[in-house]
Amino acid sequence: MMGRGGIVHRVYSVVVFVILASLDNVAIGIVPPLYGSIGDDFGVGEGHIALATTIMFLISAVAAIGWAYAGDRTDRKPVLTIGTLIWVAGTAWSGLATGYPTFLLAQVVAAVGLGAVASVSFSVVSDLITPKRRGLVMSFWGLSQGLGTLAGTLVGGILGHTDWRAPFLVTAAAGLVATVLYLFTYNVPRGESQPELAGVEYDERIHHDHLPIILGRRTNVWLILQGGTAQIAFGSLVWLPVLFRARAEDQGYSAGTAVLVGSAFATIFQLGAALSILGGLAGDRLQRRTPRGRALVAAVGVLAAVPFYVVLFFVPMTITVPDGASTGAVIRGVLENVVTEPTVATCLGIAVFALMLTSANSPNWFAMISDVNPPEHRGTVYSLGNLVNGVGRAGGNALVAVAFQRLSGAFPPPLNYAVGLASFQFFFIPTGIMYWLASRTVAGDMAATHAVLLTKASEMSPDGHVGGDPAVVAEGLTAQQDPGAIR
Repeated sequence: MMGRGGIVHRVYSVVVFVILASLDNVAIGIVPPLYGSIGDDFGVGEGHIALATTIMFLISAVAAIGWAYAGDRTDRKPVLTIGTLIWVAGTAWSGLATGYPTFLLAQVVAAVGLGAVASVSFSVVSDLITPKRRGLVMSFWGLSQGLGTLAGTLVGGILGHTDWRAPFLVTAAAGLVATVLYLFTYNVPRGESQPELAGVEYDERIHHDHLPIILGRRTNVWLILQGGTAQIAFGSLVWLPVLFRARAEDQGYSAGTAVLVGSAFATIFQLGAALSILGGLAGDRLQRRTPRGRALVAAVGVLAAVPFYVVLFFVPMTITVPDGASTGAVIRGVLENVVTEPTVATCLGIAVFALMLTSANSPNWFAMISDVNPPEHRGTVYSLGNLVNGVGRAGGNALVAVAFQRLSGAFPPPLNYAVGLASFQFFFIPTGIMYWLASRTVAGDMAATHAVLLTKASEMSPDGHVGGDPAVVAEGLTAQQDPGAIR
């Protein structure tokens, strides 16, 4: 199995998809640490640059629907290639912009291309993964996006603290290399990993009149809507570098050193997202006992994290790094603080645990979309969820900026940032409730989707018989997926 489509080719393909998913988040993550630097260069305030990020979130989410529909209708490989080249061009142009209007337009171009990467690659990756491993593998795919955001924060702070343009140009170059690598990936047949479709050449495509069918699956409605409130909270977290920068400035550090400190601390404190793998494993394990498993793991995770986030933003930190020193010396100082400063270690512990809990959301959300939808609908459902995510994230990013400004009258920096960020974490509560509601409908939607796939497989099979009678199999699945049953 070493040839085209063999195990080596598949592993290579998954790795490239992970890199692509990571890089598109790097392109978004490099901007927040540089709000001040870019604004100073263009003669505008931080709010103007934050607006560019907000617009980027929104346009990327809207564009994703068109890209996803095209991917579900046609060959996904050229769609993803074109989208990647567009965001690479927009990111490079952002780094070469000579004024704010040009920078804003370049970010819009990049956002249009970014919409293709997540939605289309999600559809492809879901066809590479068998149902029983979806939570685990999707956790790696989702983790790559989180790590991409972290890498963007770090790259923005390290490469951009003296020249804000460098991170954009480096990221664009990396995206170009990834595009070349993608050309050699395995062109995955639609529905290849679905057990019901084994031995069948499945060639179903989405049609414009399928939207009522998609929204008729109640689980899809909750999976799409939950992102609105979740991403308001997550969107506010892009201001973490600003909070830590303000703490450094409050302790007397110069602006350049404070930017480095803010980016480094924000990166370290978000490492808990790497533990999303545990959320994926927990979802897979509980899913074998009850079809509510993935939804319940996500619900408990986001609800339990809220108090830890609130505490995190108010725990005092004592920062000791060499002011005005080189990048390497400041980063080493930050890392030493994790070991030598109890306040920093406490903050790190709380942050890692909080992010571990909320990160259970991502892999189980990905897996549930695949569980309750046929292959030709997955990219579009993901993009609809991503649109709501984008609106929520843009809203969180914009509203928290307004909150910081309003709060600054009563609370001087960095306290205004702490109060603002803490208040926005309560948006995770309705998210947890919607996951619980999804857990009540997922069994029936899974059974219905299995029945549809079995029926189509029977119709496509040369002998008209695949995997047993569809009605009988669907009835058995429904019985097995009673919320209290052991699978």
